[in-house]
Amino acid sequence: MEPISRLLMRNPVFAGVYERIWRPTFTRLFSLGGSATEDYDRALRAWLARPGERLVLDVACGPGNYTRLIADGLTGDGRCAGIDFSPAMLRQAVRTNATGRATYLRADAHAIPFADNTFDVVTCLAALYLIPDPLSVIDEMVRVARPGGDIVIFTSVATELTSLPGVRFAVEAATGFHIFDEHAVVDRLRAAGAVDVEQTITGQGQYVLGVAPDSRPTP
Repeated sequence: MEPISRLLMRNPVFAGVYERIWRPTFTRLFSLGGSATEDYDRALRAWLARPGERLVLDVACGPGNYTRLIADGLTGDGRCAGIDFSPAMLRQAVRTNATGRATYLRADAHAIPFADNTFDVVTCLAALYLIPDPLSVIDEMVRVARPGGDIVIFTSVATELTSLPGVRFAVEAATGFHIFDEHAVVDRLRAAGAVDVEQTITGQGQYVLGVAPDSRPTP
């Protein structure tokens, strides 16, 4: 049986309430009712939306809340592409977050349909924990980032609470929501070649930032 989280992401009703109701509530839950995740998210959104002529890819963009925010700050030939596997989420993105500098495309994050070294910034925010085989998505994010480009991830992280016996297994089995070991995302980014990797843990979530390498290994 398919996990409930993936069924919800394809549900048009859920797509309609995701941005306005579910996402703010879920962000608060990452800090167990506190504001640490929300505070970091606010600062990150301001940084992502800063003016500039950049090409940005928003992986697993959902209804496009971050995609639109980023696109609205771009200048010149700057553009933001949002990709997602859910038709329901993409339809909602087009309805509520369409803008001249944003493009939405149905695509598999395991095989991003863009060439190597394309984007100045690649993000995956509050989505990696819902994707099957999630660590391979990080490889793709690094691949499509230009040398020196920024890679930004917000996802789950194991804590004392979720590391209690049986908790992680029960959560993932029941919902499909993956809880990452503390070093898993950081280690995979570095293994993919990213440098200057930084991790900030806020409650049950983690923000991981890295920079695409100036040179890539020859196949």
